[in-house]
Formats: sequence, structure tokens, C-alpha cells
Amino acid sequence: MPTLPPTLNRCLEWHEFSDAARQAVNNEGLRCIQAAGLTIDLSGQRDSLTLRDTATALLHTRDFPTQRARLFAGEAVNNTEERAAWHSALRAPAPITEVATERSRMNEFIRKADLERRWRNIVHIGIGGSDWGIRLSLSAFGYRQCWRTVRFLANIDGHALESALSGLDPHDTLIVVASKSFTTSETLQNAARACEWLGSAGVPHPKNNVVAITAKPDVAERWGVPRHHIFPFWDWVGGRFSIWSSVSLTTALSVSSDVVAGMQAGAAAMDQHFIEAPIEHNAPIQMALAGIINRSVLGYGSLNISPYDSRLSNLVPYIQQLDMESLGKSVDKYGRPIEVPTGPAVWGMAGTDAQHTFYQWLHQGSDGAPVDFIVCQHADHGWDEHHKLLLANCLAQRQALMQGKSYEQALAGCLAEGRDQDRAHALAHHRVHAGGRPNTLIVLPKLSPFALGALLALYEHKIFTQAIIWGLNPFDQWGVEYGKVLANDITRDLSADHIDCAHYDASTAHWLQSFNQHNKNP
Repeated sequence: MPTLPPTLNRCLEWHEFSDAARQAVNNEGLRCIQAAGLTIDLSGQRDSLTLRDTATALLHTRDFPTQRARLFAGEAVNNTEERAAWHSALRAPAPITEVATERSRMNEFIRKADLERRWRNIVHIGIGGSDWGIRLSLSAFGYRQCWRTVRFLANIDGHALESALSGLDPHDTLIVVASKSFTTSETLQNAARACEWLGSAGVPHPKNNVVAITAKPDVAERWGVPRHHIFPFWDWVGGRFSIWSSVSLTTALSVSSDVVAGMQAGAAAMDQHFIEAPIEHNAPIQMALAGIINRSVLGYGSLNISPYDSRLSNLVPYIQQLDMESLGKSVDKYGRPIEVPTGPAVWGMAGTDAQHTFYQWLHQGSDGAPVDFIVCQHADHGWDEHHKLLLANCLAQRQALMQGKSYEQALAGCLAEGRDQDRAHALAHHRVHAGGRPNTLIVLPKLSPFALGALLALYEHKIFTQAIIWGLNPFDQWGVEYGKVLANDITRDLSADHIDCAHYDASTAHWLQSFNQHNKNP
């Protein structure tokens, strides 16, 4: 039996890195990295020469170069499921044959649909990774609308179903069913209801209006989708990375194949940066190191994402799933407890709305959180003053988090307002900002498909690097799978004549019986 590498907490290099991080301060100078057209400003994160040296030693002792090479070679880096995580192959400039073939099939389907001006309505049915990326790309590039109406149906809630179908012409509606396994209960239930809606409106063969996007094409065909309407992807594409696959069919139908191609090109450029750039100038690696310090050394429990562009409002849940489903683990890939805090809670909102919602907590709360500010240097509208105000707010909030305000500064401000001494001294305490709160500024030249693709790949590789340091597998999600199994049992018992409550806790048994009885006697 091979000797296992030591856990993180037993690595000398980890303790040297941790000590250096505690002794370092937020960089007082400018520290920017250029990567795939983006500028990543890490001036608000801890930095020192010692910290850089210990970070390099830590990465090497965690076998990072080898693991990165295995990722891009398509090796089985997902050890618990014994498969690759080769989503980078989907956006390679010269893709492997099967990827090129499916990309060509999808583009031909789109070209024909556009030529015939067919499918004026699209209902995209998927959940999690089969949903968030498409919402993000459409909110980013379809905000000015297009000739097709796109609705999303993810939640199993019947209200979501009614909302998605309401007002659409069934005869000119395409139902896109995106499910890697084609067994996802919410997705298949919603798809079945959508087909019933088509049939009740007189569509002669409802499943001719259905497209399936899945890694299980045979299952989709047995469900009734015509073979020529099935666009496969592969088992080595994790759900939260499926935006790079044929799941992007809805994006291409709505805002064009050029948008999809541009995003793939931007992601590929970030892939090359991640592979080739030296550690000190490698944006995903440096963001990962900052994230490790903030979570495992400084103890911050969450990460705030604040995109200062309303078109990126869906970036927050996208990164939330990408990060928390990947890093929400407490054992390493060998099943041993990880003895330091791992994956933070990820949350946020588009600025400037965020400033009037939770920034008070960020500035003066007892805990606070690191912040990733994301902004576009140039806008795509003609309202120059609006964009100047947006940029000013982003920079001001970041400066306040970094610099803070001392009691003496607050007192001077109160006195300058003409307040008397007693009132000024009392009020000054409420105007103190701790400062020194970690943050990163990511600047996109403008919101192009290329820039968005690069941004998403930046976070993918940041998360992968954190996983290597912590020693966990970022490509499985067994916690989610367990919940699905329990849901199947409870669904069965909600319709049962007799419920065996022995394997339920008291509260679940009570409500299961209550809901079951209500369903029988509404």
C-alpha cells in the first residue's frame, strides 16, 4: 500500500506559510497581474517576500505542478468518482474530435433554426450547473433583448412552472432539457409537465419540440427525445462546468454562437495563463493563496462577490455554486479530516445595490468578509456620468475597506461639522472603520464574451488551486447526492397509505404524516 502524503496541518511548509501570512500586512503598494486581458489588483491582500517564498514551497510540497498537469491532460483527478475533470478540453482552440463534432452539430442546428426563424420561444429546463451559466450569459449579453424569448425553469415549485410557460405560443416553443444524468427529478418532472402543456395545446408530437443536452443520450432517447435532437456531452464534464458544453445551446440560440465562441476563447486564454505564468505572476494561483490565507489563517468564514455591473448580477450564484460545491468539504481526497477551515460561504450582490444592503456589515461588522470587486473599465452605453459614478462607488468602497478611519480622523470630521466637543467625542466612536479588510479588484476592459469567459476560468482555476493546497477533491458533491436519496424516500412516503416512521427523526416523521394526511384530505 503506497505511503500517503501528510495532511496539510502536518506539513512544515504549511506552518511556515501560515506564520508568514500572520506577520505580513496588506500590501501598501500596487500589486497587479495581467491575465487573459483582465487586470487583477491584489493590493488589498497580504503580501511579503517571505510570504511569497513560503507560498512557492507550499505549492510544491502539495505537488501542485503535477496535479495541474494531470487536470489538463484529462487524467482521473476526480478520485472518488474515478474520472477526469476535463472541461478545459471543451474550449480548446483545436478541440479533440468528439468535441469538434458535437460543436459542429450544435452550430448547424442553430444555423437552421435561425434561417427558418423557428423557435421564437425557448424554455430552458435544468438546475444547478445546467442553469446558472446560461442565466449568467443571457443577463450579460441579452439584456437588450433579442427576437427569441427565453424562460428558465429550474425549481420544482409549480409556481415556477406556471411562470415559465405563461403567455408562450406552444407551437413555436422549444423545450431545452439539460441534465447530465437525465435522471434529475426536478428537471424531468418539469420537462414532463412542459410536454403535457405542448400536447394540450394541440402540438401533434410534443417531444419533437424538445432538445436534450446530456451525458446519457440513450436515456434521453428512451424518454422520447428524437436522436437528432440530443446533444451529448461527456462524463468528464462536471455539472458546474457544463456552460462550456452543449448546455450553451440556449445561449447560442438567444444571443448567438459568436457569444459562446467568444466565451470559450476567453476561457482558453486563461487556461494558458494558468499553465504558463510563473507562480508570482499567475492570477488564479495568487487569488487562491489569498483565499487560503483569508479562510484558513485569518479565519474569515465567507467571501463576498461584488460585481459593479448590473449585467453580472447572476455571476454571484454562479460563483457561489462553483466555489461552495467544489470546496464545501471537510475530508481530504484520502478520507482524512482536514484540520483547518476550508471553503468559505460565498455571497453577494451587484453594486451599487449591495452598498445599500450589506456594506454596513462589511465595513463595521465584528466579522467582516474579504471582497472580490469586479468592474468594467468601459461601459457599453452612452451614459458617461452613470459609469463614472459606478466606478467612483466601487473604488470608494474598496478604499474604505482597505484604509478604514481612525477615531482621531472621525473626531476631526465631527468637529469640522461644527458639533460641540461632547457630541463630537460621542459620535466619533460610531464613525470608526477598522480598515485592513482583505479585497481583490478585478478589472475587465469591457464586458465582452472573451472577458467573461476569462473571468469564469479565473475562478475555476483559483478554486482548483485551493483544493490542491487543502488536499480535497473539488470535483465531487456527495453531500448533494445524499439529499437526493433522502428526497426519493420521502417522496414515496408522501403518497403511501402507511408510513414506517422508524427511520425518520421525530420532526421529519411528524411533518411527513401531516403533509400526507393533508394530501389525502385537502
